[in-house]
Formats: sequence, C-alpha cells, structure tokens
Amino acid sequence: MTRKTHPRSRRDDRAVFHTVVVGTDGSDTAAEAVRQATAVARTNGARLHVVTAYGARPGWDRDRALEAMPDELRWMASPGEAAERIARQAAAAAQQAGVEAEYHSEPGDPADVILEVANEVDADLVVVGNKGMQGAKRLLTGSVPNRVSHHAASNVLIVHTS
Repeated sequence: MTRKTHPRSRRDDRAVFHTVVVGTDGSDTAAEAVRQATAVARTNGARLHVVTAYGARPGWDRDRALEAMPDELRWMASPGEAAERIARQAAAAAQQAGVEAEYHSEPGDPADVILEVANEVDADLVVVGNKGMQGAKRLLTGSVPNRVSHHAASNVLIVHTS
C-alpha cells in the first residue's frame, strides 16, 4: 500500500515562531540583523515587525523649523521621518523576500521601543544585532541588545553583526 503525503495546509502547525520583531537603526550591522530576522520569518511563515526608535535632535526648535517650511515638506522635518523611512525600507525588503512585514517607528529609547512593540504584537522572537555589547559603556548604561535580552518576554536572537 502506497501512502501519499500531503503538504500541511497550515504552515503555522509546524512553525516555531509566528511573530518576529527586529530592531534596526539603518546601519550596515543592523541590516544583517534584519536579513537574519527575515530568513527566520520566511522559514517559519511568521509576520515580521521592523522597529526603529528616534528622539528629538538637541537644540532643534521644531515649531520654528516647521513654520519656515512649505506645507508639503513639513512631514519631512519630523525627527521621526528618517527612522520611519529606515523601517519602511527594511519592511519592503522583507516583503520582497516573501515575508509579511510591517514597520513601527516610535519615539523613545531603542531598547524600550523594541520591547514595547514586542509586547504589543505578542512576539515569539525578538532579533537584535550584537553591536555595542562590549566595553565600559555597556557596563555603565547597558546596550540595546543587553537590555532587550534581559527584559523581553519572548525568545531573543542576538545576531553577530560586527
């Protein structure tokens, strides 16, 4: 008797991760974390959430700068515009690789923003690059990957990027 095997109709049944969050700042090292997060999401049929964080530039008077700009360009003066563009581009690259992806660009400390988004979307996995994990600064203030790894409610993958 020959037994036919049928592919599972739901890839979720065998997936380890359903929701993956990755943090990026647009750097080359962060791009490696995004690339690996995309591969994990594709393998598991998971949704990918790309996260960037931003803060106001020191000494920048937002209201004055906005008043001096034409209406159609004002959105570009926001401190979050560059961060949003970075996240949007990374999500678009993941979508081109066949992964369902969306992006989040929020004000705040990068580790805090990554953790907040991971909690909001009930992430199974958070991916961050290892850049900044060495040295005295990490001991004094804590690096993004260090803080994420200690405070995430999910699994954390720290990608060797440097």
